[in-house]
Amino acid sequence: MTQTDAVRARPGGGEPIIDLSGIRTWIFDLDNTLYRANVSFFADIGEKMTAYISRYLALQPDQARQLQEEYFHDYGATLSGMMDIHGMDPAEFLDYVHDVDLSVLAPNPPLRHAIAALPGRRLIFTNGSRGHIRNVAGHLDLLDLFEGGFAIEDAHYIPKPKRPAYETFLDVFDVDPATAIFFEDTPRNLEVPKQMGMTTVLVGEEADWGRGVSVNRTSGTARQADWVDAVTDDLAGWLRAHCPRTDL
Repeated sequence: MTQTDAVRARPGGGEPIIDLSGIRTWIFDLDNTLYRANVSFFADIGEKMTAYISRYLALQPDQARQLQEEYFHDYGATLSGMMDIHGMDPAEFLDYVHDVDLSVLAPNPPLRHAIAALPGRRLIFTNGSRGHIRNVAGHLDLLDLFEGGFAIEDAHYIPKPKRPAYETFLDVFDVDPATAIFFEDTPRNLEVPKQMGMTTVLVGEEADWGRGVSVNRTSGTARQADWVDAVTDDLAGWLRAHCPRTDL
């Protein structure tokens, strides 16, 4: 199955027609994808990142927060900037920032049912840690549904959206991108998968995203994320509506 076969324009415009009959591998980001975006949960992780950077670099919290945001935009993950610029050991950082209260996240039985019914392989691909995959996916009662998880350690600490991270993922799990679909909440993290031949779905709370917007932080310019094939604010509902066998 080629990209042209998988995604065809709908006559008269509107949402494209997506044929998923040839999909063999279903790839899911973790945070804000396998659960609805939770402000307090991510705020807790962000605050712990700020505290760690503040302590590690002897900075005031506001300075640490600014650096944290700069590294996220420039590197794709704050961790990568801290490693590249400051030579930080990632293990302690990951353990610290992901040690958060999971009680604000609730399992979603309809999503579990929809994922369980998908034909083929199911994988998690996150910029988070292996422990974060186990903790969050386990808490959501989804971990047992996945063949494997690919964390920042497995990518040699190279984060999405950098192409080598995806190349390593494909090699590790022997995935044919032409028969794979990628679900992700960040538009820029779907551009490389689309270039590689995957079908792409943007997951998020904003129903009026269209195809999302990608912003170049250096130039300040924005453009439509035309590498996104579909957008949904209801992952379980989208899977039920579009994927074979999810109505069982």
